Amino acid sequence: MAADIGVTGLAVMGRNLARNFARNGFSVAVHNRSRAKTDALVSEFGHEGEFVGSATAEEFVASLSTPRKIVIMVKAGGPTDAVIDELTPLLEPGDILVDGGNAHFADTRRREAALKEKGIHFAGVGISGGEEGALLGPSIMPGGSKESYAALGPLLEKVAAKVDGTPCCVHVGPDGAGHFVKMVHNGIEYADMQLIAESYDLLRQGLGLGAKELAEVFRGWNTGELDSYLIEITAEVLDQVDAATGKAFVDIVLDQAEQKGTGRWTVQTALELGVPISGIAEAVFARSLSGHADQRAAAVNLPGPSGGTVTGARAETLVEDVRLALYASKMVAYAQGFDQIIAASKEYGWDVDLGSTATIWRGGCIIRARFLDRIREAYDESGDLPSLLVAPFFAKALEQAQQAWRRVVTTAVELGVPTPGFASSLAYYDGLRRERLPAALIQGQRDFFGAHTYRRVDREGSFHVDWSGKREENPA
Repeated sequence: MAADIGVTGLAVMGRNLARNFARNGFSVAVHNRSRAKTDALVSEFGHEGEFVGSATAEEFVASLSTPRKIVIMVKAGGPTDAVIDELTPLLEPGDILVDGGNAHFADTRRREAALKEKGIHFAGVGISGGEEGALLGPSIMPGGSKESYAALGPLLEKVAAKVDGTPCCVHVGPDGAGHFVKMVHNGIEYADMQLIAESYDLLRQGLGLGAKELAEVFRGWNTGELDSYLIEITAEVLDQVDAATGKAFVDIVLDQAEQKGTGRWTVQTALELGVPISGIAEAVFARSLSGHADQRAAAVNLPGPSGGTVTGARAETLVEDVRLALYASKMVAYAQGFDQIIAASKEYGWDVDLGSTATIWRGGCIIRARFLDRIREAYDESGDLPSLLVAPFFAKALEQAQQAWRRVVTTAVELGVPTPGFASSLAYYDGLRRERLPAALIQGQRDFFGAHTYRRVDREGSFHVDWSGKREENPA
């Protein structure tokens, strides 16, 4: 029997994605380096649909209908290259290889160009939603050629999450576009999680609230503008009690946040593109700081505010102020992420549709949130927005939130509670809205010590002052 699609790499994500295809009526060829995982999948879940197990790569490829469509679900980097090298000699022109892992978009571009010379399509496809999303419907961000998506699209759209009947899957663009958008998704995810953590920390320190009380705060927030997957699971985590100690689960977890690299890639790429994503960067650095336990232990007695809790009128408004600060800072994170996608789309000629990108993220993925509909509407109405933050809906929301936002940052500073996400997002907002920035002074300094030149506000051209001589200005 010729299978509709193949999945190689049957760890949790690959196994669940294969089951998702089978549950949706597709015949699925499955393969793993270890035959035991293949046999276990077919034995345990064979009742869910049509699986075709293979012991070797040759059997796996031979079991597929043409043009063959193979999804690779292995570790990024060398392991992915190894699987590609193993499969390529067995394929024919027109066949499609899909990398469904968290690959660096530059690797995807390299692989796509190399396989194109052999007539084989290569699609870098970002998949978000974790193991549950892979099984029940993920957000899917496919890159690659239009020809490959014509064959892949019906399958991917069938297994993707749906919101209002619309699949959370749209062809993003050629070569590395899909993996780039997935990378930025993860960068926004870093920022979102950091902002939620700062909200929790400030309310716990500032008001003395316990984990259970804070769980109820977040549940309340999840019924309004902040309705999102991450807010929902935050309430669940805070409500969890550790069975061994009877303490709040959050209090027995080591406070060192780990990361797999996509956040770092997001920041590194933004630096290369010259796009300020300060909120996302601070989230990545905050995770790094959490991991430097030795430095933190050595610095624990450094002087700072005496601490304590907020009292009086400020205590009465702090929960609402933090809610508004979180909302405003989340807007900044998404705006910065979309700015990065715009810059990369121009740099690499991808022509990414920003409204469609927001559509992909409405369901299935980790950063799914109610206000993604507003982002989609903003870009659908004006595809050349200079910043998402100037769209009418977001500008109005920021106007309503900004005073609370400022009070939250002030309170955090007074209490000595670190809020790099809130503070950097507010600083970005204030920098964006300034008619004139102090960068003029920096340009003057650069011209003084390095003759780097400067431009004037009143006429065209570049200029240099003879700082070591008569200090006369000359055209550069």
